[in-house]
Amino acid sequence: MVEVVQQAMGDGAAHGVRLSYAVETEPLGTGGGVRNAASLVGDLVAVLNGDVLTDLDLGAMLAFHRSRGAAATIYLTRVADPSAYGLVELEDDGRVRRFVEKPGPSEITTDAINAGVYLLDRRLLDRIPTDRPVSIEREFFPGLLRDRVPFYGWVSPGYWLDIGDPARYRQGQLDLLAGRVATDVVPPGLRADATAGATDGAGVDPTAVLAAPAVVGRGSRLGPGARVGPRAVLGERCAIGARAVVEGAILWEDVAVGADARLVDCVVGAGARVGARSVIGPGAVVASGAEVPADGRLPA
Repeated sequence: MVEVVQQAMGDGAAHGVRLSYAVETEPLGTGGGVRNAASLVGDLVAVLNGDVLTDLDLGAMLAFHRSRGAAATIYLTRVADPSAYGLVELEDDGRVRRFVEKPGPSEITTDAINAGVYLLDRRLLDRIPTDRPVSIEREFFPGLLRDRVPFYGWVSPGYWLDIGDPARYRQGQLDLLAGRVATDVVPPGLRADATAGATDGAGVDPTAVLAAPAVVGRGSRLGPGARVGPRAVLGERCAIGARAVVEGAILWEDVAVGADARLVDCVVGAGARVGARSVIGPGAVVASGAEVPADGRLPA
């Protein structure tokens, strides 16, 4: 996984930033992982969970942090069903009062949950032990409350989604495609949407159909009679065979789909091969490099 991230992001120059990497030789937990990167940071540390998709205004969060004289600030979001998350109770002035991890029905006192973005004074990282795994949620944060460190919660109504499982990952991709997430990231390739227009690098047979909203990555090809979309994302260099259908599906790069195959509401990993006339149905996940034989069915 480390190599995949480094290969995709490099030194950050292509994205207008400078990136350095702190790699754990063994799992250190959510707190230990932050402590492991302490040598790379300055006076203020921004921590963002990697399995969250959000368009929060980090500048507004920073302004709140400074206005309160906070040593730590946690981003909170409100959800309809908070039972699967860690609840955060606040005082009237926004100071964190209490954490409730994975509450039962009788323990739900708020709909504000830990949204996985934190601003921390650098000196607080010295509180995290270096010789064992540490949980930032179950050990570090309770320690701040116990010692009455100025610790505040910042609630934002912006887009937020935990994309830590395949279903929510797919939903995040579709929300990006539908414009529900405020972002200026536009994938290169051929895009069909309200502003329909082709950019570079995708080959579409004249008889193929690209139904909005959809994105087809550079170097991808749609064969005769193929249909991609609505709500489909194809990575680079995908090959969609004649009369194949890809709808509500997320395909990573270098995926090959055989003739007359049908992929609906699924996720297909990089380099996978889907045989002719196969049907990949809702909720299915095809691993990177996997091969689905001709006439295959997933779920079986």
